[in-house]
Amino acid sequence: MGEGATRPETPQERREREVLEADLESSPVRGTPLRRRLRNFRPDSDAGVRALGGPLIWMRRLRAIEDAEERHKRQLEAARRNLAEELEEPAAFAAAWRELAANWRFAEVNELIERHNRNFPAEARLAMDPRTRDFVRINGRSYLREPLDARWILDRFPADREAAAPT
Repeated sequence: MGEGATRPETPQERREREVLEADLESSPVRGTPLRRRLRNFRPDSDAGVRALGGPLIWMRRLRAIEDAEERHKRQLEAARRNLAEELEEPAAFAAAWRELAANWRFAEVNELIERHNRNFPAEARLAMDPRTRDFVRINGRSYLREPLDARWILDRFPADREAAAPT
């Protein structure tokens, strides 16, 4: 806790400062005020009232989806490790792992994903992109989530005994 006391400049901070100063020397906007970036946002009273209720339904559902995915990952990792201990031959392991992946059930989380894909745009008041006539992308990605299946398992946990074998 420095409590406002200044500390000496480190060598790395000095190098960073020197690089920034060199960049500023050749900057075409040096000495001119930057243009103000106006935001199309005004807090409204109903947003404050909604915030009092805690996380919205779509937020709770996304958390439930992420928690379920993590739970499945942990269970799959344990099952894969156990299968690698039981089966020494790589071909037998690969066949057994693919069969396990094909029979793994994601009913609960896939139902949440289906509800998310159907309701999220309205619940989150997602804006429309007039050019594409679709909802806007969130951080460059679609809001839609893919249901979990055997392909999801094999993408994360390939049927490779060497990678699955305990160390």
